[in-house]
Amino acid sequence: MRILVVEDDPSLRQQLRAALADVGYAVDVADNGEDGQFMGETEPYDLAILDLGLPQVDGLTILRGWRAAGASMPVLILSARDRWSEKVEGLDLGANDYLTKPFHMEELLARVRAHIRTQAGQGSSVMSCGDLQLNAATGQVTVKGQNVKLTAFQFKVLDYLIHHQGRIVSRSELVEKIYAQDHERDSNTIEVFVGILRRKIGADRIVTEKGLGYRLVDPAAVT
Repeated sequence: MRILVVEDDPSLRQQLRAALADVGYAVDVADNGEDGQFMGETEPYDLAILDLGLPQVDGLTILRGWRAAGASMPVLILSARDRWSEKVEGLDLGANDYLTKPFHMEELLARVRAHIRTQAGQGSSVMSCGDLQLNAATGQVTVKGQNVKLTAFQFKVLDYLIHHQGRIVSRSELVEKIYAQDHERDSNTIEVFVGILRRKIGADRIVTEKGLGYRLVDPAAVT
């Protein structure tokens, strides 16, 4: 899952980037409104965290621009200002949530998980595909109740596939979603990650659709 953070405070921006990356998200950051607006309009994010008091372009203008450009990712607004009228304006412009500074990082992470679950049509942090379970809150993966150890990138691939289980996910989509913008991207590594995942969770759980991509399935439900 890929998240955009638009925040001009360098300390908070780094804290957000580190906290989100630690729980498995690919994170891009912008320190001003102009860059943030461009990135949100041109890159495929699963969620954006948007400060309101930004240099060059303010947060509400960015949000208005994103929605006008057709960007539909959930937007979580951050603001040191707690005026109810500003909250109303942000929500009316298309924000999905509003968090006032200062805040607890665990609360922000919980809100991020909730919005991503909603996007995927899921109601719980624990997602299942047959007897495969992934807990987005703890990072734990189990197969038939047994823990499976995954590296950060292996977890990211499985996390994205399980959020979109049953549908075909192309390699290029996986590349876009598991790597941050400043990370060297190589679609061939996706094939490597998928091969390792098959050895760890079961070869028949990830189906290759030739020329199209991969699909996570419950082998017990495949006839």
